Amino acid sequence: MRAALYDSYGPPEVLYEGRVPVPVRKPGEVLVRVHAASVNGGELHGRAGRVRFVTGRRFPQRTGLDFAGEVAEVGTEVTGLRVGDRVWGILGRTFGSAAEYVSVRPRQIAYAPGNVTLTEAASLPAGGTTSLTALRDKAGLRAGERLLVRGASGGVGSVAVQLGKALGAHVTGLAGAKNADFVRELGADEVLDHRATALADLDRYDVIMDTVGTEHPVLQRRLAPDGRLVSIAFDIDHPVRSIGYLLGSAVHGRQRVRFFSGNPKHDLFAELTAYVERGDLRPVVDTVHPLADIATAHRALEAGGVRGKHVIQVV
Repeated sequence: MRAALYDSYGPPEVLYEGRVPVPVRKPGEVLVRVHAASVNGGELHGRAGRVRFVTGRRFPQRTGLDFAGEVAEVGTEVTGLRVGDRVWGILGRTFGSAAEYVSVRPRQIAYAPGNVTLTEAASLPAGGTTSLTALRDKAGLRAGERLLVRGASGGVGSVAVQLGKALGAHVTGLAGAKNADFVRELGADEVLDHRATALADLDRYDVIMDTVGTEHPVLQRRLAPDGRLVSIAFDIDHPVRSIGYLLGSAVHGRQRVRFFSGNPKHDLFAELTAYVERGDLRPVVDTVHPLADIATAHRALEAGGVRGKHVIQVV
């Protein structure tokens, strides 16, 4: 089958479309024919070798985390799914969804929303489950509270803005000036230019969701009493110091920092499907790239200024 591969760590140019065997489906798994996958920030760090302590040194390596597609085969131990069902999900703590097929356990997927295409749906599993977990489960965001989303135009931030509104919060987006109108269209009550606004000069917020991973001490000081900072990233250039601060802040002090690395399961995907089908959440696709242009997609995400997700069209 066709798949996105790379034989060494490096810039986007190391990526290419190659061929690997179709996954061998186990009795408790389903084989999914992938229609589309999205490009996530963690994949950029993986490809560049910045987290090689996790990804290792065996090549070729794969890329792609979330996906949307159709069930191609159902294992003998699997119930409730049939060939042809439209599904979406995440591989878990591994990469490889930028390919024609993936083999997954039923807990890793759910029915995809029926009111969007599979290409559109592919933009949501990672960012959607991350935002829902961060805002509702980790921060306990309540109606009427003030929410700041840092990186509000990106793949996760664009979803967080929408879910924040759906949960009844007053949402402020921190993004580039050229994306201000876009973030307002997503539902933000206010938008601040991240280049013209110093973090230290921000107002105080009940919840801050950080998708960037830097300057956590400054952000923590912008929390209201009993405020909560949820970060989905750490400072990749200073990982030990950054992770140490996050861990310490999680257990000390009144204004705590929550940090997590998501590994969502079926129920969370099903909830995300409901949000989309109710109209509370819409996919935001910046650009659709064919699988052969996987390097172009990585390059575009690294360049910044993205609106939503870069999606890899496989079928």
